[in-house]
Amino acid sequence: MAESVRQLTRAIASGNTEAFARFYRERFDVMYAHARKATGRDEAFCLDVVQDAMMRMIRSMRPIDTEARLAAYLRAVVQSAACDLLRQEARRRQREQRFARDRREADERHDDVDARIAWLRKELNTLDDRQIELMLMRHRFGWTLAKIGATVGLRPGAVDGRLTRITNMLRRKATEVFDE
Repeated sequence: MAESVRQLTRAIASGNTEAFARFYRERFDVMYAHARKATGRDEAFCLDVVQDAMMRMIRSMRPIDTEARLAAYLRAVVQSAACDLLRQEARRRQREQRFARDRREADERHDDVDARIAWLRKELNTLDDRQIELMLMRHRFGWTLAKIGATVGLRPGAVDGRLTRITNMLRRKATEVFDE
């Protein structure tokens, strides 16, 4: 048997696909059992472990002299593949949880912004016509204080003072409502 193990592993190491197919048929059940024992997971996960382990062996198989060494090598490769897949799954789960948490927080911020905008609209509707006119000219049209003053018959400093009082009043009310 030792000679056949040596011949089989040398053939696989040299890229012989028929030798690998034979190896796969002969060793699949043992490797699958190792995967089940190592992970305690379902069939699909264990099949992924065996698939990954087989791919590793295709790429890195070295000639092995004895059945005992081959058995130890198979266990080590399956265990390594299982650990890697378990880590990969844990990282994926963490990413998904982080994404879900970030999404919830974004939704909460969005809801908060919507509530603040609705509140501001309501408060703006309580302003008198003159205040609304000043706010529109400054914030909607982007006019300078000088242009607003020339339009409504005030000095730029007076426009600035009125806009500041309106803004401070809205800010104070917002603080009372939203910072409780």
